[in-house]
Order: sequence, then C-alpha cells, then structure tokens
Amino acid sequence: MALDRSVDKPHEKLAQILASEMDAVNTLIQTRMASKHAPRIPEVTAHLVNAGGKRLRPLLTLASAKLFDYAGPFHVHLAATVEFIHTATLLHDDVVDESEKRRGRPTANLLWDNKSSVLVGDYLFSRSFQLMVETGSLQVLDILANASATIAEGEVLQLTAAQDVTTTEDIYLQVVRGKTAALFSAATQVGGVISNASAQQCQALYDYGDALGVAFQIVDDLLDVVGDAKSTGKNVGDDFRERKLTLPLIKAIAAADDHEMVFWKRTIEKGDQVDGDLAHAIDLMHKHGAIEATRADAVAWAQRAQDALTQLPNNEINELLSGLAKYVVERVV
Repeated sequence: MALDRSVDKPHEKLAQILASEMDAVNTLIQTRMASKHAPRIPEVTAHLVNAGGKRLRPLLTLASAKLFDYAGPFHVHLAATVEFIHTATLLHDDVVDESEKRRGRPTANLLWDNKSSVLVGDYLFSRSFQLMVETGSLQVLDILANASATIAEGEVLQLTAAQDVTTTEDIYLQVVRGKTAALFSAATQVGGVISNASAQQCQALYDYGDALGVAFQIVDDLLDVVGDAKSTGKNVGDDFRERKLTLPLIKAIAAADDHEMVFWKRTIEKGDQVDGDLAHAIDLMHKHGAIEATRADAVAWAQRAQDALTQLPNNEINELLSGLAKYVVERVV
C-alpha cells in the first residue's frame, strides 16, 4: 500500500528527522547485498530495493530507538535487517502469487526466474541474520528470528485458507498478524531493546507495531474495494480477481443468504468469474455493511496503536508515530 509522499505527512516528517540514519541504513544495505561470487544476487536485490518503496519498517526501527535518544550504531544494523527480511519475503511472495508487477515495475521472478527469486530471498534472510548477530543481543536475535518464523507461518496459513469461503475473521487476523504485523512489531520492539528501554516499554512498542501492522493491512484490503487506482498503484478488485479472502469479503460472505453463497462459491472457490461479478461483489459488501464494518475495524486498530504510545516517552517522535497510525486510516474514513 502506497502512502502519499508529502512533507506534511507523519512518515515524511520521520524520514526528514532520521535522514542521516536512513542514509546509513541505505549504505549498509548496498554493502551487504553485494556478492563477489554470484553477481545475480545484487542484480535481483537492487531491482527491488531500488524500486522506491517507503522504507517504513526500517524507519520504525530508527524511530523507536530515537524515542529513547539511542546513540549507538546498532539501530542502523537492525533497520537494515528489517528491510532485508521484508525484501526477502517480497521476493518469495511474488513467486508464490505468480505476480508480474511490484511497485509498478516487473517483478524479479518475471525478469529473471522463480529460482533466482527464491534463492536470492534465501540469501537476504541469511544476510539479515548476520546483521542481527553483530548487535551482540540475544534478545534482538530472538525477536527477529521469531518474527521471521511467524511471517512464514502466516504465509502458509494464508495459502491453506485461500479460496475457502468458510475462512473466519479469526483466521484472517492470524494471517495478517503473521504476514504483515509480525515485522512491524519486531521493527518497533527491537528499537526499544537496543536502547535499553524497560520491558514494559518494549512491550508497548510491540503492541504499537502489531496494531499498526493490522490497521495497515485492513486499509490495504479496503483500498482494493474503494481506492483510486492512480493513488494506490493497484487496480480496484485485484484481490477479488485473485480470490483472496480479505476482510470486507469475509464479512460479506458471513452475512450471505443461500443465493448469495452460490455466487461466492462460484467466484471465489471455483474461480469462475465473468463480467459484472466484481460490481456485484462490491454491491453485496455494501448491502451487508461489510465495507463500513471493515473501516471501523481499521480505525479501532489504529486507535489501539495510538493507545500503546501513551506508555512511551512523550516527545516529537511519539507524536509522529501516533500521527502515522491515524494517517494510515485517514484515506478510508
């Protein structure tokens, strides 16, 4: 999901404040993605790393450390670690989803091949663990290793739940907490750990990242239904066409009568879609209040993220992190 790029947005203000640290992160990423024996590794990695992107996850790590005025070098290592893990998962996801575009550009698996994408993703995971170890913190290693496992678990759960109209909101939330929120919460939590924040403060950072990640994904689901393709970079209805059980769909299916269930089983389970099906699906979401209910869920998760920040130092970074949680849902409220 793209966030509007403007200096009056919370993430842009964070990027300005943390510009020198982000430069150091980008330099470290460029250095560590190099390989003197396999030139395809930096080629594939650079294609994705240099494609733009908001660098939101490493920015969250830097911001969490800045919250406590951390002065050491390892927040840069951890921010690069988080970005490597994220990039590795994107490479693997594009293979699993058979995607052809990422951030408006051809995917690595399309330009090279699936084998290259998978293996380069594996390389980046390995690099991320090398960076973790260099911090000398077993707690950091534990948090990020757990997050990596949770991400993979969430992806597998999503695979098994795909195109299954009996998928519940609880399963959806488990998937989202795995594939999206796990890295958000790890990114914020390790920033506190490296800054010697208290256990309670580190938990608050975890809670903030977890809730922000869930809100972020729910908004992404909503924008697929109500968004503007020019601003989101996605065509409206891509999730429906790919038969993904997103939250608005799950809510509409849960409220469906027998006749509507026949439609959902044809379009989602069987994949038999014809012209007009997307419009009908959106009509059903509106009919059952699924879009409004999903919007309310996103707002509630963003508020949960803001509430977590009340336990943390009250400074400009805190205000911007709170503003970020609010901004994530502003375009769908």
